[in-house]
Amino acid sequence: MSEEKQFHEPRVALNRIYTRRGDSGETSLAGGQRLPKDARRIEAYGTVDELNAHVGAACLESDRVGLAELSAILRRIQHELFNLGSILATRPEDVRSGQPRITAVEVRRLEEEIDRMNAGLAELRSFVLPGGSRVNVELHLCRTVCRRAERLVVALAREEPTPAEVLQYLNRLSDAFFVWARWASHKLGAPEPVWDPNLAASALKTEPE
Repeated sequence: MSEEKQFHEPRVALNRIYTRRGDSGETSLAGGQRLPKDARRIEAYGTVDELNAHVGAACLESDRVGLAELSAILRRIQHELFNLGSILATRPEDVRSGQPRITAVEVRRLEEEIDRMNAGLAELRSFVLPGGSRVNVELHLCRTVCRRAERLVVALAREEPTPAEVLQYLNRLSDAFFVWARWASHKLGAPEPVWDPNLAASALKTEPE
């Protein structure tokens, strides 16, 4: 007995990569509507696509340093981000039954992972800075791009109906990247730089020679 799939399988044929249809600065949504490439909806799912590329880099670095649990999570996140992009690339009136999307299940899964992986981390007494290991930096890059995607979706939601789960997911995901960055440093025994305002040039009270 075959397992029933929640979402439809992709129906794409990418035999020809360029079409010249975008040369005038427009692109097509899933429903066929043409929009300027700098439209808010295009900017939103384009930034989600950018985030996915950063997640791919973080996944490879996690594999390289032996953080198999984290790399497995990040591989799942890449598929979820593509599902999220699919729904953002579709106007509400064109959304089909079975179309890939983000649901409350994905949001809850992130919350469970945040709670579990944060449980063993040292309590913070200051804000952390990216650094200490390459994977930590990659995950903080993911966090900041995720926040930018979230801001763009917030702006889109002011103009058009947007699924609540999309915003919930991006908000939770950026928190997850923060926890995963700290978790990775903990597992690797890497130093965790913290913000010290007195390390600024104006606070060091030294005169240049």
